[in-house]
Amino acid sequence: MSEQTPHFELDRHAIRAHFERAAGTYDGAAVLQAEVARRLLERLDIVKLSPCRVLDLGAGTGLATADLLVRYPKATVIALDLALGMLRQAGRRGRWRRRASLVAADAVAMPFSNAAFDLICSSLMLQWCQPPDAVLRELARVVAPEGLVMFATLGPDTLRELRDSWARVDDRQHVGMFVDMHDIGDAMLRAGFKDPVVDVETITLTYESVPGLLRDLKALGATNAASGRASGLGGRGALAGMIRAYETHRREDGLLPATYEVIYGHAWAGEVRSSRASFPGETHIPVSQLLGRSRR
Repeated sequence: MSEQTPHFELDRHAIRAHFERAAGTYDGAAVLQAEVARRLLERLDIVKLSPCRVLDLGAGTGLATADLLVRYPKATVIALDLALGMLRQAGRRGRWRRRASLVAADAVAMPFSNAAFDLICSSLMLQWCQPPDAVLRELARVVAPEGLVMFATLGPDTLRELRDSWARVDDRQHVGMFVDMHDIGDAMLRAGFKDPVVDVETITLTYESVPGLLRDLKALGATNAASGRASGLGGRGALAGMIRAYETHRREDGLLPATYEVIYGHAWAGEVRSSRASFPGETHIPVSQLLGRSRR
């Protein structure tokens, strides 16, 4: 395993622009995002936590925000996102007397005081902050003592079929690169979290055609934002070649697979208590046990 997280620099301005454009179409394509948010927040069911201040980090259109408002009716819930258009959608969640406060800001430089939140949840946002060290340091700064940070992010096997298909056409980077579970764990330790826990699962979506997948990615704003990326898809010939390559992947019930590797993580601020509960269905991998292992 490398001593430092691989450096996949992302263009923050491009990320914001992509999600601003996708604000109106996001919910219609957010099947995976809604499911991951549900699975992430289900992990709070067995946690004895009564937070006064809750942050939905990278709230998007508020898929997780709505649950947090119901789950913690006495808490102040803040939804933060890089894209103002997304936040406008999130602001419609909840009842008119019970809605989240909205903050348009970058997760790597949050406008909050130290120890501001008792609970921070982030569903499928951290993959847009690479390398992850800066955002994890911010999380460690704004979480209160004995507070909980929990997140879901995407791992490097995400969209492997699409990446493989493009690789058969040219050597350009068409699909975003994501940091793996081991390196995220290392970054959490460097940020100062005590014994963070990470686990991983694979979710496969299916499509009738490759263009259907590409339309969903565009509707979500989940397009390549790597610094130095080439513009466009490389022309109609390259796109057609990629589609032919993708069609060589095995169909199930007539549908093509699109794989997503979902990494879940959580950590408590301050010293860990042995009485703290495990989350349902997770495999505990203390990061200290991952040090020194080679990556897949």
